[in-house]
Amino acid sequence: MQESIRLKEMLNSACQCSLVSRVVIFGGTHGNEMSGVALAKHWLKEPSELQRKTFVAEPCLANPLAVEKCVRYVDSDLNRCFSEEILRSPESESDPYEFIRVRELYQKYGSGSCLYDFIFDLHNTTSHMGATLLRCSAEDIMSLHLANYLQSSSGSQSMPCYNYLIDIPKKDNVYLQNIGKHSLCLELGPQPQGVTRADVLSRMRELVNCGLDFIDLFNQGKEFPSFETDIYRVLSRVDYPRDSDGEISAFIHSGLQDKDYVPLKPGHPIFTTMNGEDLLYDGETVVYPTFINEAAYYEKKVAFISTEKVHLKVPALKLETGAEHNGTLQ
Repeated sequence: MQESIRLKEMLNSACQCSLVSRVVIFGGTHGNEMSGVALAKHWLKEPSELQRKTFVAEPCLANPLAVEKCVRYVDSDLNRCFSEEILRSPESESDPYEFIRVRELYQKYGSGSCLYDFIFDLHNTTSHMGATLLRCSAEDIMSLHLANYLQSSSGSQSMPCYNYLIDIPKKDNVYLQNIGKHSLCLELGPQPQGVTRADVLSRMRELVNCGLDFIDLFNQGKEFPSFETDIYRVLSRVDYPRDSDGEISAFIHSGLQDKDYVPLKPGHPIFTTMNGEDLLYDGETVVYPTFINEAAYYEKKVAFISTEKVHLKVPALKLETGAEHNGTLQ
């Protein structure tokens, strides 16, 4: 509610942001999500595609050891390790590999004078999520405008864009996005773990390049008008039904499978047991399930993530006064 009030207060005047000169694109945050892995590896060898008039984006393999092993992570989920506690805790010989790695990434991209202006974090999902534009802060107007630009400039009927908000206070944010000034996670699927699908790879590449184009236009002084948009805001994480031993006792219902972002109404089936019994959604309001039957979330005890559809009015965006680009690469 407080986030919405602050956004409303900003609608009467354009939001001013400073020049975006330091941009990093992370692939391989999870080592078996292959679209980002393939793109980061390609751009590390051939970075010319990432050059724009006002900046050059830097590619990075976030979790190289997990990429080498083609696993989600080695010891701990890297994208749940960017907490203030881990980032600021003293190093220890017994630290998990990912704890060491997040501190390295933070020192290079998120600490003090090294703070990067914009972070792209590239992910795949086994769920039918299309091209999900995931943000962790309702107040990041820059990323909202970039997401809107992607939705309007890179349309795809086969893989449409969805605006997704987790909305976490910065002090509680454990995601890689936490270390950048502005950030956007691209979550594309369905794609199996450890597999590269050409259509998903191509769509991710298109979205990244379109995002870089937006930043370049912004740096050159283009003003982006206010707009209205729908976002899917996280409400809760729903676990599978379990027996007395903690084992899963029912599975995603066929009527729910692949229905990410489709309205779920009270009384509709969500799980089915081995005996063929349907378990129904007993909520009182319509919700929008996402990350349905995501393979990586079995260990996290998440069958799907419930969201609400929220309509937002977003203020205009323009370059901070006096921050015009001088025409040379930073």
